[in-house]
This record gives sequence, structure tokens and C-alpha cells, in this order.
Amino acid sequence: MTTTSEPRTVTTRLPARLDRLPWSRFHWRIVIGLGTVWILDGLEVTIVGAVASRMTEPGSGISLTTADIGSAAAIYVAGACIGALLFGRLTDRFGRKKLFMVTLGIYILATVATAFAQETWYFFLFRFLTGMGIGGEYAAINSAIDELIPARNRGQVDLAINGSYWVGAAIGSLAALAFLDTSLFAADLGWRLAFGIGGILGLGIMLVRRHVPESPRWLFIHGREKEAERIVDEIEAEVRRGTGQELPEPNEAITVRQREAIPFREIARTAFQRYPRRAILGLALFVGQAFLYNAIVFDLGTMLSNYFGVASGSVPYFMAIFAGANFLGPLLLGRLFDTVGRKPMITGTYIGSAAVAVVLAILLINGSLTAWWFFVLVAVTFFVASAGASSAYLTVSEVFPMETRALSISLFFAVGTAAGGITGPVLFGQFIHSGNADLVALGFIIGAAAMALGGLAEVFFGVRAEQQSLENIAKPLTAEEAEADYLHQPSPQAERERMRPEERRRADSERAERIARRNASRRTYEREGLRRYRPGTGSSFYSPGMVGTTGPASRTSAMADQSLDDEIEQVAHALEDHSPSREDALERAVGGRSWGPGRFRKALHEAVRESRAEQLPDGSYRAPRQTPAGTQPHGGER
Repeated sequence: MTTTSEPRTVTTRLPARLDRLPWSRFHWRIVIGLGTVWILDGLEVTIVGAVASRMTEPGSGISLTTADIGSAAAIYVAGACIGALLFGRLTDRFGRKKLFMVTLGIYILATVATAFAQETWYFFLFRFLTGMGIGGEYAAINSAIDELIPARNRGQVDLAINGSYWVGAAIGSLAALAFLDTSLFAADLGWRLAFGIGGILGLGIMLVRRHVPESPRWLFIHGREKEAERIVDEIEAEVRRGTGQELPEPNEAITVRQREAIPFREIARTAFQRYPRRAILGLALFVGQAFLYNAIVFDLGTMLSNYFGVASGSVPYFMAIFAGANFLGPLLLGRLFDTVGRKPMITGTYIGSAAVAVVLAILLINGSLTAWWFFVLVAVTFFVASAGASSAYLTVSEVFPMETRALSISLFFAVGTAAGGITGPVLFGQFIHSGNADLVALGFIIGAAAMALGGLAEVFFGVRAEQQSLENIAKPLTAEEAEADYLHQPSPQAERERMRPEERRRADSERAERIARRNASRRTYEREGLRRYRPGTGSSFYSPGMVGTTGPASRTSAMADQSLDDEIEQVAHALEDHSPSREDALERAVGGRSWGPGRFRKALHEAVRESRAEQLPDGSYRAPRQTPAGTQPHGGER
């Protein structure tokens, strides 16, 4: 039974309490329970595309034409757009958990019902409802994930989750081979089972979601702060049990004037009057990625068959490799969005993928591409583009106030998909149908231009949101205007709290010196040899902790530098007591798994680079034989 408090003005530390949590099993449960919906979407779209031809054949149990298949795809996209808008508004009004359970339920029922289709109208109806469920999931899930994942891990986790769409696509491509094999399944059964498998996976996900809490951020703004406090207390207790760590005191507090409901006109006015630059940014990112993806993905198999002679039976294998490249992009590049930063990485992925697409177009015009070279260039384009496309969802989720978050995601998804996702396939389909390779190349150039415009929008309108609390990126509409809007430094370790003032000042000074040497060494390393020519912004642009930068971005970067320094210190001190030590044992000794994905390994490598740790030939680590005070890091080692 939930408790609803009378709306009033309250001051709370709930967002800071959530953001300072170490990575734990609770966060993995969020990733599995909420993030796997993209696997369902990828599975749904890919399997339908693969089994579509079977549904047009005699004996399939349903009478569909190729035109009907195209119409069904358009109806599915239309359902996703309408579902995103409808359920996005309801998510902001009634809460994240209610809606992500409802939308998943709609998806399960609709996709299972599709398996029983015998008439065209019935097939169209349930494809529309399936799309509505998936579209609603986009709004509810992105909102909940970003509000429950700690700020320092939000970018990497969000991109990996959005990129998991392609895990579903790869599974769908390979599963379609079995479902279409008439030696395994009858012609009127295989395609029905293909739809049913999505429902079975959805039921498994729903069981996990039952244990995912409502967003405490949503609760306290809507007058239910007692329930929000109870949920965060339970989360903290679970994290303490799982990590064996005591949690530092939260620093930030935010004051809000609670409201049970916020009118739609106020939400819309906020997006387009208070944040017009961010609205332009969201549209540019979504339209660019929707045009390129929908244009190429829907027609890639046709291009391989028509222009490079790839047999239709081999196309699913190509699509599985293509899906793998798309998943690896956000998985491998995602961490850089939290470290290098949102602006350089979003700009780089959008413009970088555009550049590779232009090279592909030029080679296509020259007629110098084989099937495999064409496919390799396409895979490289989308390896980079996939991280950028996932960051579009992350950006819109971060840069608008909490009360508008779900609706903002759904609005930009719907508009972007309608503008780019419909025009792209129509235009590209005409180019492919012409049989003229030059026109196909022109299609790639247009797609590259759409992505490049998204990258330019990020240059001019992008927001440095890495490792910042959501409330600092976009202040909630209900927040008191007098509330201090700045970012505090992270809480010191428990032992630092016990220091006398003069000891603490000396420790802070020593840490500042270590961070300054570390950043100077990194910049020197980047300027050496051929490394100065590698792609990326490098440290000559904005860099975490760079001297002379001001404002929230530099304060956030200082936090990142201090967090890394604390982690390196823990590794070095642990090795003094446990040398030699294997990497896994050392990780357990310092509780490195609770730091978040990849953070322990980075701290360990930095400790080795700075001679705070030494790696032995057998792969274990020990404290260096001599660690004089003020040891300079070895800039040449990496």
C-alpha cells in the first residue's frame, strides 16, 4: 500500500543518495529488468523482416502480399510513435513503474496474439498494438534507468542498454534460419513460433521487473516523499549487504514544491521556450540517426543481393555480423561518454560515421567494392553510428527537467522516427529499385549529411552532462528558485573524516598535487610521437580537471579526478598489505566491483603507470620495492 502525502515544499537529499551509491547487484537488476526490452525490439523487428517472405507464400496460413508486409512495417512504426507519445505523457503523470509494467504487458499480449493471425486486418491490428507497447517502453524505461543509475555510470550504462537492441537483432537473424526450415517446422507454423518467442522472453523480463522499485525522484516530486525515503532506505540497506561498505554521507540537497500533476502545456512550454537550444539538439540527433538507420537497415539485405550477388539464404549471416558491430559500438565506446565527455564523443560518433559513409559512397561510385569490402565499410559506419544513435536517447533523457523526461523522450523519438524513419526507407528504396549504383551512393551521402547535421548540432547546442546529477543538468520545474544550483565535491573517505583539520588540509594538498601531475603527464604522453595525430579531442581541449575551466563542467571533472585518485590510493594501500596479489583477489580486497564497470581496472593500470604498483611476470601485482614520496608518474608507459 503506497502512502500519498499532502503536496508541500520539501528539502531532500534523495538524488544525492542515489548518485553516491557504489555499483551493486541492485544496479545489475535494473539493467537486466529494464534494459533487456531493447533486445525484444531488435528480435521483433529482425524476425518479422526475416519471416515476412514466408507469410506471402501459399500454405503459410495467412494471405499477405509483399505490399501488405510493407504496410505492416509502417503500421508497426506508427504504433511505436503513437505509443511513445501516449505512454510518455502517462509515465510522467502516473509514474515509471506502473507504465513500464503496462507497456510490457501490452507488448506480450499483442505479439503473442499476432502468432494466431489468419486475416490481414487482424495482423495489422496487432502489429500496431505491438508497436505501441514498444514505443511506450522507450519513454518509461529510459526515464527509470537514468533516474536509478548513479551519475558516474549513467552514460556508459545507458548506451550499452540502448545498444542491446542489436543483440536481439543478431538472435533474430539466426533464429529465423531455424523457423524457416520446413524440415523443422511446417510452413504455417514456423513464422507463428517466431512471434511467440518474443512473448516468452517478455514474460521472463516481467518477473524480474516486479522487483524493480518506482523512481524515488518521481515519488518525492509528486508528494510521496515518505514512500521515496522508504525505497531509498531499502536500496541502501541492500547495497550495504552486497558490498560490505558503509556509504558516505550525501552532500547535495534540493528543495522542491511538490505537485501531484503538472499540466501538459507547462511541460511543452518548458521544452520549447525555456530550453529551445536543447529542443533543436534533440530533434537533430533523433532525425539524423533515424534517417540513416531506417534507410540502411531495412534495405541492407536487398543491396547485398541486388548489387553484390549475395544469395538470400546467406543474408541472415551478414545481418548477424552487422548486428554484432552495432552492439560493440556503444559497448566499447560507451565509457568514453562518461570520461572524455558527452560533447566530444557525440560529435565524434555522428560526424565520424558520416565520414566513413561518404568514403563508402565514393568507392561505390567508382565500382571498386566487393561484397565483403562493402559490408566491412557498412559495419564500420554503424559501429561508430550506433554509439551516437544510443546517445540520442541519453541526451534527451538528461537535458530536460525530470517532470518532462518521459514525454521528452517520447516526443523526440516520435518526431525523429516519423521524419527520418519514414522518409529514409522510402527514398532509399526508390534508389535501390532504380538499379543505379550511383543513386545508391547518393542515398549514403544523404544519410551522412543527416548524421553530420546532428554532430554539428551537438557542437553548438550540446550539454556537458557527464557525471553530473540529473538535477544539476536540468533543474526540476518544482525546485525552489532560491535553491543553490551548484555541484559539491564528493564526500571524503571515512578515515579522512577522522583527521584533524591540519591533517586534512595536508592530505587535500597532496591529492591536488597528485592529480595535477597525473593530468600533466597525460597531456605530455598524448603529445609524444604519433599519438598526437590520433583522432579525438585530446587534452588540449576541455579535459576533466583542466586548470582554468570554470562552471559545473569543471567541478564535475574535478569530482571524477578525485574519485580516480581515491581509487588509486585504495589499490596502492591494499598492495602494501597484500603483496603479491592476483587482479581478482585485489579487486575483492578493495571492493572494486562496487565502483562500477571498468573503474577498478582503470585505477589499477594508473597505479602501475605511476609506479604505485608493479606487475610481475606471472600477472600478479605487488607494491613497488621503493615508493618515495612525490614519485613522478611515468608518462611514457601506458
